[in-house]
Amino acid sequence: MTEARGPADREGEAHARYTPGAPCWVSLMVHGLAATEEFYGTLFGWEFRPGPQQLGPYVRALLDGREVAGIGQLPPDRHLPVAWTPYLASDDVDRTADTIRLCGGTVGVGPLDAEDAGRLAICSDPSGAVFGVWQAAAHRGIGIAGLPGTPAWHELLTFESERVAKFYGSVFGHDHEAVVSADIDYLTLHLDGRPVAGVHGVGTSLPRDRGPHWLTYFEVADMDEALHHVAGLGGHVLKPAAESAHGRVATVTDPAGARFALIQSRP
Repeated sequence: MTEARGPADREGEAHARYTPGAPCWVSLMVHGLAATEEFYGTLFGWEFRPGPQQLGPYVRALLDGREVAGIGQLPPDRHLPVAWTPYLASDDVDRTADTIRLCGGTVGVGPLDAEDAGRLAICSDPSGAVFGVWQAAAHRGIGIAGLPGTPAWHELLTFESERVAKFYGSVFGHDHEAVVSADIDYLTLHLDGRPVAGVHGVGTSLPRDRGPHWLTYFEVADMDEALHHVAGLGGHVLKPAAESAHGRVATVTDPAGARFALIQSRP
């Protein structure tokens, strides 16, 4: 995360309708659903209720009664990376899926209906980073922003930023703005002049077991307490808390190995 991160809404509801191309949801697929609920429920204060079951058992995480994320159960024979996946909003997921293919991306799942909630596809960009596309119906997406336990930012870690940013711009209409620096390859994706996500080119520094991937930042009220909970609940701290332009940031994993970041934003 760099100077380019946009301001999060503070203690308010998320957008009633997400602009196409904006991150609108984040979801995690795991093998141990009950254990994952316990970890995130304790860490973020989430409660859970059943969601659409098209891809198997699935729950939605709620904070103050409003939806913030989804967690699904992987089939026992599916040995996929356990990772948080952001979903980008679309008015027509079928058309977006066609555009993704034309621009060099891959559509791995769907498009398919998620009951009456909406329509989805799970895709990857030309570098291999996985993301989702969501066409809202009854379920519009994240319903609350700016509070501890809510997604605060999404950042793509990839080999080089410019080429992959052009892909997202062609598919979703993002403009992008580079951070002017001699020692960092970072740019932000913008919609309507507002930053919605970051792209960080890290070259050969990508984890060998992951490759290019999206990283979700979750807001916390107290970084030290959150890191204590992560370790105590069986997770791991990959990058200890460090100061940034927007607050203290740390990178962690849950017990199943899903990477995510924590941020304690400055007031």
